[in-house]
Amino acid sequence: MTSLLSDEELLAMLVGFDSTSHKSNLPLADFICEYLARPGIQVERVPSPDGDKVNLVVRVGNGDPGDRTGLALAGHMDVVPAEEPAWQSDPFTLTKVGDSYFGRGACDMKGFLALAINAAAAADPSHYRHPLVLVLTYDEEVGTAGARHLAGTWADAASLPKATIVGEPTSLRVIRMHKGYLDFRIVIEGLSAHSGYPHLGQSAIEPMGRLIVALTGLRETLEGETPPNAEYFPEVPFVPLNIARVTGGTALNIVPDRCTLDCCLRLLPGMPSDQIVDRVRQVIARAIGDARYSFAVDGEGPPMLLAEETAIYRALCSAMGQTETLSASYATDAGWLQELGMECAVWGPGSIEVAHKPNESIPISEFNRAAETLQRLIHQFCLD
Repeated sequence: MTSLLSDEELLAMLVGFDSTSHKSNLPLADFICEYLARPGIQVERVPSPDGDKVNLVVRVGNGDPGDRTGLALAGHMDVVPAEEPAWQSDPFTLTKVGDSYFGRGACDMKGFLALAINAAAAADPSHYRHPLVLVLTYDEEVGTAGARHLAGTWADAASLPKATIVGEPTSLRVIRMHKGYLDFRIVIEGLSAHSGYPHLGQSAIEPMGRLIVALTGLRETLEGETPPNAEYFPEVPFVPLNIARVTGGTALNIVPDRCTLDCCLRLLPGMPSDQIVDRVRQVIARAIGDARYSFAVDGEGPPMLLAEETAIYRALCSAMGQTETLSASYATDAGWLQELGMECAVWGPGSIEVAHKPNESIPISEFNRAAETLQRLIHQFCLD
């Protein structure tokens, strides 16, 4: 059994694993499993379809099967790349400078992971009336893929507590709703020919040009609408449509036979995705006429909405002295975890404003305050 590390020591160990999303997270997951190999702690591995990555579901204590009491702490093990030249220290070595810890993932979100893992490692399961469960996912940074896989394959949702904290960096502010996202791709097929004989071909780019104009019109329409819960997103109180990337053509003397367009929508809580997909399909059909095309949803993260009366929301707001409702315009694993009946509040140390940037950091004071708050919540939900 590995000796219990301090929270700072464990954070340093976690940051030391390069768990960038394009790499396997198995080395990090194996370390966590070894660290948590203690009496009364159960760890279940949920591999990705290709076996190269893994989700971890850690359980401390048993409780009554199916009553969904206790507390779940959820977070992702992956990080974004750290290739920017502006880094002033090794991004995969935790560095203390002034009042902050620096390193890739220190803020997003290995700081919270260190606190959650150590809370489980230090627990005495015999004292737990209700379970403490850790849900640690892969590939949140590239489309919440791990949480989506878990939501689609975890057969025993009743074994998971309802009260859940998803530990994204919120500067210890409690978030009870966030937007989701919908990525889609349109591919138009034409017919190649020598540009000197255009009548022998069919351009794929020309109908795509008409479609881009039409989607711009849809974007402007969406900006004028007021969807459910718009009042909680004052900066962007509508569904943004980003026409993100277009590729097509091979050479100046060839009529282009293929053109691809990638777009992203950000849905507000309470909006079913199928309705907005239908609207996009209608725009495509009107814009491109009889051109051959394909349409596919490439990625999806559901919006998240937590009721104000839930126990975890009330407890966190009370602990933080928070009275206002806060939202986020980014997506998290909470969107998929709520599909398992988990009541998710997004809350954690560190600021989203420094995540995904060089010299990512977490204030030590927030890190320590989060540790104290988690201990109180664990006592409230698992021991009392």
